[in-house]
Amino acid sequence: MAYPLQLGLQDATSPVMEELIQFHDHTLMIALLVSTMVFYTILTSVTTKLTNKNMLDSQGIETIWTIAPALILILIAMPSLRVLYMMDEVNNPHLTVKTIGHQWYWSYEYTDYKNLEFDSYMIPTQDLIPRQFRLFDTDHRMVVPTDSPVRMLITADDVIHSTAVPTLGVKMDAIPGRLNQTTFVVSHPGVFYGQCSEICGANHSFMPITVEAIPLIHFEDWSTSMLAKI
Repeated sequence: MAYPLQLGLQDATSPVMEELIQFHDHTLMIALLVSTMVFYTILTSVTTKLTNKNMLDSQGIETIWTIAPALILILIAMPSLRVLYMMDEVNNPHLTVKTIGHQWYWSYEYTDYKNLEFDSYMIPTQDLIPRQFRLFDTDHRMVVPTDSPVRMLITADDVIHSTAVPTLGVKMDAIPGRLNQTTFVVSHPGVFYGQCSEICGANHSFMPITVEAIPLIHFEDWSTSMLAKI
């Protein structure tokens, strides 16, 4: 999860987020080079009085500053399209979780199992135990297996919410009457935190998302124990 005064993105725990971070660094480097060139050109124009008459009306210069921006946009657009198609691709998911946003909590339905569903509420500050995070931990976590494609079907019951787990590269609006879809693969076990990223009402900041990734064999034990409680 994020830490105080963090400037960069959170560490990636899914292949899609790794690609997003690489694309971010790629685009940021191009923007830095372009900004440096523009700043150098402005500084040179202000500090020198020399003028090259051959450059005042030159078809070659106009051709360069027309083609160069187009090439730069292509260098940004091609990796962007690649990552975009990766995020939209859903191939044979091993697990499907339907996520429903309410005011102000989340509900999870494991559609591959019969009657495996539960609500997830934020743990109040006075009920927190050591090593739990204020405003982030929930009474029921969304448990998923590692190294397995997980499909999330996202909707809302009342107003527009938004599911966001930055370290997994997941961010999708939950809209009443509409079923959105996203997918992710967790690379290693752990607990990952997110929040509703849509201003959905008075308690918008009190509906966190807690995703716990565990190995497949332990996930089967968890699902069996959850079904036994129903």
